[in-house]
Amino acid sequence: MLSLDSVAKRFGAVQALRGVTLTARAGEVLALMGENGAGKSTLLRLMSGVHQPDDGTIHVAGVEMRFATPIAARDAGIRVVVQEPEIIPDVSVAENVYAGTLPRRGHFFDRSALRARLEQDLARYGFSGVLRPEQMGRSLSPAQRQLVEILRALIGQARVIAFDEPTSSLSDHEVESLFRLIGQLRAEGIAVIYVSHRMKEIFRIADRILVLRDGATVGERLAAETDEPELVRMMVGRDLSALFRRSERRVGRTVLKLSHVSTEDVQDISFEVRAGEVVALAGLVGAGRTELAHAVIGDTPLLSGQIEVDGRPLRLASPRDAVRAGIALAPEERKQQALLMKRSVRDNICLAILGRLQRFRVVSRSKESRIARHYVQELRIRTPTIEQEVSTLSGGNQQKTVLARWLARDAKLLILDEPTRGVDVGAKADIYAIIDKLAAEGSAILVISSELPEVLGLADRIVVMQGGRVRGELDRHDATEEKILSLAILEDAA
Repeated sequence: MLSLDSVAKRFGAVQALRGVTLTARAGEVLALMGENGAGKSTLLRLMSGVHQPDDGTIHVAGVEMRFATPIAARDAGIRVVVQEPEIIPDVSVAENVYAGTLPRRGHFFDRSALRARLEQDLARYGFSGVLRPEQMGRSLSPAQRQLVEILRALIGQARVIAFDEPTSSLSDHEVESLFRLIGQLRAEGIAVIYVSHRMKEIFRIADRILVLRDGATVGERLAAETDEPELVRMMVGRDLSALFRRSERRVGRTVLKLSHVSTEDVQDISFEVRAGEVVALAGLVGAGRTELAHAVIGDTPLLSGQIEVDGRPLRLASPRDAVRAGIALAPEERKQQALLMKRSVRDNICLAILGRLQRFRVVSRSKESRIARHYVQELRIRTPTIEQEVSTLSGGNQQKTVLARWLARDAKLLILDEPTRGVDVGAKADIYAIIDKLAAEGSAILVISSELPEVLGLADRIVVMQGGRVRGELDRHDATEEKILSLAILEDAA
């Protein structure tokens, strides 16, 4: 249905793709794997008409094509469900989904027909009740934005649909609905390309697996004839069997203490995080973990309770107060909430320490550059130069840039919300090593993660939330996936 033959693409000094060949067949799921920066996103942009190849050819159903624009690719039946959906904030969900194909009545579009059409498609694809047609784009959660992007791809006569990390924001129930949808697409003869770092997903739905590394094809395997260790070796070129390494840690003073903290989203939260300790907040989507993190950094007002840092009560009028007190947050939505996407790596790393780098209100460029180079080297941030625009980096390297910002600030408490979301296995290993090193050096770290192996591998203690409340606390020696899940789905006695 689709083939890219020996395609190459260069961006300035960066060779993003080197003679890659990909074949997507009707009624089959091809998994595309590789580290962040391996060339997966560039390959998707070539097939969707965002970029044009410098070399090589693209064929659709045996016919050679050259897509000058994304519209041309879409007209040819190529769809890409992007990892970071573009949502129009001030129009409804229905208008977001069907933008460009709105039903009309005379010179006006038919709102009742639009609503009925969306409700019919939601039911058809198994997402009823997840989206409201009249809901505004700006109010959508990450999971809802992802579903809007998926629905957009299904409009019209699709021949090939590529999913780029589609489950990174979805709940377990929504993931199951997505897998049923992919099975339906496969049965209808559509070619599916599936990009994910989650091995369990790959082995569940893929027929073939194509692995990229450093912009080149490493190899292709039938899913039934390979395993996780082989794919990891192909992706990163090294063995990552010991993904979690635990250095000697000495737990010290209490850095953060929450006493009966309540907001509009969480109730009566009490726990502490000590120096040299990693505490994980576990729970299902909607448990209130992210909402609690935003309360700790002063982004959400407290209704009651107290937050202490180093034994002193904290008065938080805004996140600025939290940063001054030594609290830092690396949020789940790094592109929207953490990074200045059109600014350089240097600018992003030094953003929180500009006051230290200035004299007579003039920031020293040489000091900025020296600090940025130091953290690029220490955290192994893959970038051509520190002046590279951060939007061009892979997800893992963007996340390392966020971490570098707070390491430069020397924060007492580092809150990491889904630190490896959308990050490949090699970058995960690097981030886990950074977290372990910081804890060994005496930092207090609070990790929010939906991946139970990550929670069990990183944490010294695990605080489990459900319904905006703490349901229990587990020591790492006693914790298991079963114990965490039993607390996470615990029903109120009422």
